Amino acid sequence: MRNIRPKKALGQHFLKDLGIAQQIAETLGAYRGLPVLEVGPGTGVLTQFLLSEGHDLTVVEIDNESIAYLHQHFPQLKERILSEDFLRLDLTKLYPDKFCITGNYPYHISSQIFFKVLDYREQVICCTGMIQKEVAERLAAGPGSKTYGIISALIQPWYDVEYLFTVDEHVFNPPPKVKSAVIRMTRNERKSLGCDEALYKKVVKTSFNQRRKTLRNSMKPLLGKEFPDYALPIFDKRPERLSIEQFVELTQIADQYLQTIG
Repeated sequence: MRNIRPKKALGQHFLKDLGIAQQIAETLGAYRGLPVLEVGPGTGVLTQFLLSEGHDLTVVEIDNESIAYLHQHFPQLKERILSEDFLRLDLTKLYPDKFCITGNYPYHISSQIFFKVLDYREQVICCTGMIQKEVAERLAAGPGSKTYGIISALIQPWYDVEYLFTVDEHVFNPPPKVKSAVIRMTRNERKSLGCDEALYKKVVKTSFNQRRKTLRNSMKPLLGKEFPDYALPIFDKRPERLSIEQFVELTQIADQYLQTIG
């Protein structure tokens, strides 16, 4: 581990605390029978506990130094060490059936990681790991919270999100400038949103682009000034007050109107 220097360009902050690594591995305790993909294993601090927990493990790493280290210290993984960019992986080819994802994620791409998980939600039934505390709070926030926002409203229709615990800076090399947190996202039973999914995403993003304004004002870039139903009670609300079901309702209203004007 001493021979590998964390690379700032890759957002590497190597976890040093073995107790925390073990706790992260234990977040997948209910899924021992399923394959697990670890994203960004680095020097394998988490990897060793995932293996000792008995998981069917594959790791994906973009850093050549870390890859060489993993091959040397985890020969039991052999061809299961993937020298790839996780964001470019076709996860369906890797796992045609259900699997889990975990990792000490690079903070600068953590949101992209979760949106990729969302794209494969029929296969990824559990996603756990460590991220920036601020992002973890946004993922888990409910309506009415100041941290409830776009990522909350896009992830929570499909995943139940748990904020598990906070992690201090000093357990990393180098220490990040922010606190971290461990989360668990568990796929729920929802099969359909009940509205146009692409439009739902557009509605969520449009409304939160001006989150301090009521929907009557924030939705004008999408619905226009001539939209006839701004008097409906839902448009009195600010976006952070809307539940997932209310965002679905808002999308249905928008869809009906947008279809009438072509």
